[in-house]
Amino acid sequence: MAFEGLSEKLNSVFKKLKSRGKLSEADVRASMREVRLALLEADVSYKVVKDFVAKVTERCIGAEVLESLTPAQQVIKIVHEELISLMGESNSKINFPSKPPCVIMMCGLQGSGKTTHAAKLAKYFKAQDHRPLLVACDIYRPAAIEQLKIVGERAEVPVFEMGQTDPRKIADAALRHAKDHGNDIVLIDTAGRLQIDEELMNELKDIKELANPSEIILVVDAMTGQEAVNVAKTFDEQIGIDSVILTKLDSDTRGGAALSVLAATGKPIKFVGIGEKLDDFEVFHPERMASRILGMGDVLSLIEKAQNTIDEREAERLADKMQSGGFDLNDLLDQMRQIKKMGSLKSLLSMLPGANKIDDSQIDEKQVPRTEAMILSMTPAERAKPSLINPSRKRRIAAGSGTRVEDVNRLLKQYEQMQKLMKQMGITGSGRNGKGKRKKMPAIPKEFLQNFNNIK
Repeated sequence: MAFEGLSEKLNSVFKKLKSRGKLSEADVRASMREVRLALLEADVSYKVVKDFVAKVTERCIGAEVLESLTPAQQVIKIVHEELISLMGESNSKINFPSKPPCVIMMCGLQGSGKTTHAAKLAKYFKAQDHRPLLVACDIYRPAAIEQLKIVGERAEVPVFEMGQTDPRKIADAALRHAKDHGNDIVLIDTAGRLQIDEELMNELKDIKELANPSEIILVVDAMTGQEAVNVAKTFDEQIGIDSVILTKLDSDTRGGAALSVLAATGKPIKFVGIGEKLDDFEVFHPERMASRILGMGDVLSLIEKAQNTIDEREAERLADKMQSGGFDLNDLLDQMRQIKKMGSLKSLLSMLPGANKIDDSQIDEKQVPRTEAMILSMTPAERAKPSLINPSRKRRIAAGSGTRVEDVNRLLKQYEQMQKLMKQMGITGSGRNGKGKRKKMPAIPKEFLQNFNNIK
């Protein structure tokens, strides 16, 4: 994930501060030098780094340490607040006009993920009961129109296209089509280039004048580092952008662009792409991103992801089975599949406090499908009553799932741990505690998740 290197270095700095009972001005300045180096290595703009460190240093030296906090905690608090200020005080929203349709013009260089993120944005709006329309105005890149039609179909959003016609005529016809068919959002996928040129900018200016967009969104690739900031500044100077979508934030990019865009251009990041799937798309929350960078986690985003992906009826059914003492391996499989819908283990763990301490080598993304294969290799009777599984059955299950008997043993042991945990929590057959109140559904236990990656 992005910011891993920066997060690791910042936490190393804070660890040194925590080992000291009282901080001197020299301690603060020495720590800020390390912070400056960490930010520069993360590809943050030099000017942005200089201003950021100056603000933090001034506040740290002049701040009175709160009685409830240690000096190190006070420094962390100040860095956290300044990171939020650097990326924007709050998440920015799309500028919707009073009268629909809301026209959103997507622009960017080739390879930035513009077409895919147009579809991601369309799907995001569709989930909010809007009726978006995708418009294919990139007539130059081979298969660009076909690509938009494919991702549009996956997002279940209609695509307006007129082949290789002049993009200006396509945009004009698309607006009339949207009004006639009740589309309240029009997303125009414009052409990109490998580099900024006069021809591209003139075309974008013409489409802007004709479509009068409510929002011009620039899509930039986070992996290009400071070049992403330079691209944003040029596009803003030439056509005037309103916001930015930062893509490939799930990669090993150093993340400097996310910390530099607002300060360098004055334009906020409104959304981020965190994967290749259409659901790998998030609203950009500066305060949550700052918390992730400092290893504080992002539990709110994790909760929102769960609410958006987990089926409530299915979750309630699993809760009832847990509370009635009838939770079996079929239910464990269902629960794992629900979690799987939320994304990779790595992305989910990155939202937990202290996730920066987890080494990537400890995370085995293949373990979920392996466990799924083991459970599916069991008979319905074995899944419903795991106590039936004897040594010969374990050998059969291991052979059928391409795993080892030790792996099957570990899975069964973890299942038993879950059963014991439910009993320890006082979950009875009635699903109520001693006071007659209904118990909440417990999550998969920590021990299970810790051991989950040990099966090789």
